[in-house]
Amino acid sequence: MFTKTQIERYADVLLWGLETARTESYHKGDIVAVNFDLAAMKLAEALHVKLLDKKMNPVVRLSLTSVMEHNLFRHGSMEQIVFVPPGEEKLTRNLNGSIHLRAPASITHLKDVDPKAIGKRLVSRKPLRDILNKREEAGLYGWTLCTFTTEELAKKAGMTVKEYTNQIIRACYLDKSDPVREWRSIHENAVSIKEWLNSMRAKAFHVESEHIDLYIVPGERRKWAGVSGHNIPSFELFISPDWRGTEGIYYADQPSFRSGNYVEGVRLTFVKGEAVKITAKKGEQFLVKQLGLDQGASRVGEFSLTDKRFSRINRFMADTLFDENFGGPYGNCHIAVGASYSDTYDEDPAELTTEMKEKLGFNDSALHWDLVNTGKKRVTALFAGGGKQVVYEDGIFLY
Repeated sequence: MFTKTQIERYADVLLWGLETARTESYHKGDIVAVNFDLAAMKLAEALHVKLLDKKMNPVVRLSLTSVMEHNLFRHGSMEQIVFVPPGEEKLTRNLNGSIHLRAPASITHLKDVDPKAIGKRLVSRKPLRDILNKREEAGLYGWTLCTFTTEELAKKAGMTVKEYTNQIIRACYLDKSDPVREWRSIHENAVSIKEWLNSMRAKAFHVESEHIDLYIVPGERRKWAGVSGHNIPSFELFISPDWRGTEGIYYADQPSFRSGNYVEGVRLTFVKGEAVKITAKKGEQFLVKQLGLDQGASRVGEFSLTDKRFSRINRFMADTLFDENFGGPYGNCHIAVGASYSDTYDEDPAELTTEMKEKLGFNDSALHWDLVNTGKKRVTALFAGGGKQVVYEDGIFLY
């Protein structure tokens, strides 16, 4: 597992991510939640003392174990499943930051649970997410998350615990004496690429590969975002497009674990922004139910590209946080079906009303599911006058 030095470095990188993810500076007395799974206890302890030293108020909370979570759905009534504890909304309205330490003891323990029940629990917590989104848009809140090694993750990824840990160490630059400096450098490079992409004012992007022929329309008042500190690691640059302009076929060659279910070989056909044909080699029934969760679940909320020059991830990790940032020989692209990100609005996200989001084509949903393709591909920007420019090929931004 991780050495004490590596855990300290991991905590430092997470604090860099937390501070970078918030537009306003943190202050003495700010409230920061540290939510963690049991296996990540040592990392939670390291973060706790570092937050105390910064004179902030950490609220440390242990997440439900996989057994508890399974029991909730198998033994709980629907009222219990969607129950939101008293005081949760009050805390949410006062949170200045959150750090999530994900270390699941199981990622398939909900496979026998009705996906509708899982969906209803997600929907019941959407008002809390909406509060945090508004606070983040106002610069009052920031968040980040990471993954800590468990035997379950290593097994599902086909690795030993040591191999999996080494992948995390490399991906997060914890093998460097000053990993925060490495992340600052990646952040600077990402800023340059985003400025280049935003200067194009492309009317659409055409994604082409052996199995993909997809058109994405950025939409009005958009900007590219990413490498913002929100996820550790994160190398992706993304945009929340105008969902109404999505046309064509998308294929995810990376498997995906979601709510205890394994899904592989997802193929979606979009017409006028809606996924009208939904298939998968494995887990198709679950996939269809998830994309029927609400009105926005079958629409695109995010389009993303990762440059292989920054990402050191070269293996399937059975964890979307890593898999959506896959580097390998060709980088990756992914779409997320479901909710869009308001931080891709080109001005102050706090001014975005529900009516504005609807008018601009920002998608709204309780779902946000990243579906990743790691194959060789080309992405071409299409312009209003009929011109075009290849912006991404073989895993590299051509800026």
